Amino acid sequence: MAHLGDCLLSIKPQEKSEGLQLNFQQNVDDAMTVLPKLATGLDVNVRFTGVSDFEYTPECSIFDLLGIPLYHGWLVDPQSPEAVSAVGKLSYNQLVEKIITCKHSSDTNLVTEGLIAEQFLETTAAQLTYHGLCELTTAAKEGELSVFFRNNHFSTMTKHKGHLYLLVTDQGFLQEEQVVWESLHNVDGDSCFCDSDFHLSHSLGKGPGAEGGSGSPEKQRQVDQDYLIALSLQQQPSSQGTLGLSDLELAQQLQQEEYQQHQAAQPVAARALLPQGRGAAFGRPAAERRQRPKQESDCVLL
Repeated sequence: MAHLGDCLLSIKPQEKSEGLQLNFQQNVDDAMTVLPKLATGLDVNVRFTGVSDFEYTPECSIFDLLGIPLYHGWLVDPQSPEAVSAVGKLSYNQLVEKIITCKHSSDTNLVTEGLIAEQFLETTAAQLTYHGLCELTTAAKEGELSVFFRNNHFSTMTKHKGHLYLLVTDQGFLQEEQVVWESLHNVDGDSCFCDSDFHLSHSLGKGPGAEGGSGSPEKQRQVDQDYLIALSLQQQPSSQGTLGLSDLELAQQLQQEEYQQHQAAQPVAARALLPQGRGAAFGRPAAERRQRPKQESDCVLL
């Protein structure tokens, strides 16, 4: 906490005008006043128009002064014009007040608008929408450290190879050395845990060397590649080639594609040396095999 205070006091305004310097000094004073709240939690108020849109409060001045991006993913879908009209550019607190006012209004249009706004809050109670997740992925910069706000909780967020990850800070994972990052690719909380190098972690709840660990580097690279492919497929619409297929047909198609990829990865010379039939198992045709000579018996018939 003392280090953050020193950082805030060491910041110098870039503009030399008197008005901007006074504004900067006011922001520093507000940030120093709010600084003790970091131990218990900050009060921020999101706007539903953009991933970096918040109602300006003294709490936000800390992020502005330190140059730390603050994001959220609670956005209204532009494909729902009724919800866009009902929510508008209001913040969360303003929207709650509007809902209360509209529900007690005698105007049926206002009542309807209030119900639409209330339905939006209920259906997005997770405070993360797919539209917000897409906008968040676009807004975040590669390798950038930022803060992600959701459900009154602040998380350290970064972007690695086009995918978002949250720093794991839950005490339940304190003894899990291979659990450092948690993927953020789904609004329903279906995430994956990764180590410090963003490799998919398999040692959750197991000691070092236990079954299911990272394994060989080749196996780990294959797992990471499969994981990234799964993320990409999840974020893309279904391809035309898989539409209308049953589960069995789709499984057979995927198995055939995997077999073809495996065959293509083998060297040509290695494939030429593979046995083509049972008769070539020992490098000699079956017709040319020499029969084992019979041993002479030492028994004498009387």
